[in-house]
Amino acid sequence: MPYQALFSTPFAILGIRCTDDALTEIVFLPLSTPAQSPSNDLAAEVCWQLLRYVDDPAAPFDLPLAYRATPHQAKVWRALCEIPCGETRQYGELAKTLHSAAQAVGQACGANPLPIVIPCHRVVSSTGLGGFMLHRDGDALDIKRWLLAHERAI
Repeated sequence: MPYQALFSTPFAILGIRCTDDALTEIVFLPLSTPAQSPSNDLAAEVCWQLLRYVDDPAAPFDLPLAYRATPHQAKVWRALCEIPCGETRQYGELAKTLHSAAQAVGQACGANPLPIVIPCHRVVSSTGLGGFMLHRDGDALDIKRWLLAHERAI
């Protein structure tokens, strides 16, 4: 499925997928990926709100979202949206609140189709940064570090 925009940020190119009515996916792509102007009004709005976030990490997102989720994933993703900018939660802490297991929370975070908007980067391990996008090293963790530093959470 093609992207409706390829938005340039300091940490990655964000591949934006959306319908005319809802944002459906954000994908982190290499910085070498050429940017692409939005192809519809919603994609333009998504890019504008992401630009606002890059300028001010406390800027809220107000976008129509559409995604498929298991009941557990949906519960975790709602909890992620409750974590304020500049703060983090530990996987185990969220798991206890949600009556789940830390590993299940981590899997739900890794399956999040709308990173940044649903701020899975704000969840860390009890011993450090934890994973990001189901990775424990490499570019994914560099992106997580950038996002947390940007929000002054680390």
